[in-house]
Order: sequence, then C-alpha cells, then structure tokens
Amino acid sequence: MPEKIPEQYKDLLEGRTFAHLATIMADGSPQVTPVWCDFDGTFVIVNSAKGRLKDRNMRGNPRVALSILDPENPYRYLEIRGRVAEITEEGAEAHIHKMARKYLDVDEFPHQNPDETRVIYRIAPERFSFMG
Repeated sequence: MPEKIPEQYKDLLEGRTFAHLATIMADGSPQVTPVWCDFDGTFVIVNSAKGRLKDRNMRGNPRVALSILDPENPYRYLEIRGRVAEITEEGAEAHIHKMARKYLDVDEFPHQNPDETRVIYRIAPERFSFMG
C-alpha cells in the first residue's frame, strides 16, 4: 500500500512544478531527468515515451525517487522514494494532453511524435523527506 503524501506538500504535485525523476541504469548507476508530474491522490504519475532511457530503466528496476522543489521557495522541497506500481499505455495519449494543459496552457501536447508510443508510470510513494 502506498504511503500518503504529506498534506502540506501536495501543492508541489498539483502545481506546475517540475520533478526530477531518478531511475537506476542497468549498471546500477543513477540517471536523473526533469519531468512533468501528476498526482491522483495515491500515485505520482509520470508520462513518457516507450523506449526512452527512463522507460527502459523503470521497466528494468522499479525503484525510483522524485525531487520536487518549490519554485517560490528553494528551501522547501519534497523528496519521494518509491516503486513503479504500474506501467500502461492505456490513457497515456489523453494524459500527455492533460499535462500540456497544466504545464503549457495548450490543449494538445505540441511535441507529439507520431512514431512514439506514450506510456504512463504510476509511482507508489514509500518514503519521504522534506523541508520548509
């Protein structure tokens, strides 16, 4: 069962903040990517394209971490450590357009590549650290 996000930090997931997603490479080294994130009340949701490095890493090792910095106060942040609980293509196209509305104020994701398959990763939070 995923742990609950601390109430006083949910705004970081609900606003236009970028998360830095850390995944684990096949050789065990870390890899970090800034990503848009979403929150459904239980899971942190990230959207990417099938075959990208973070996709391959999360399929190979579901352990991840996210660091989300408050853009108004750099001394306030939320770090989430957890596991990818689900990887699905279902709803991923609609979700990337939802994220484009949230982050870019446009109705459709403008960088859509017709050769890509969009994927949703639902991350179950397990541990947190935070400040501010």
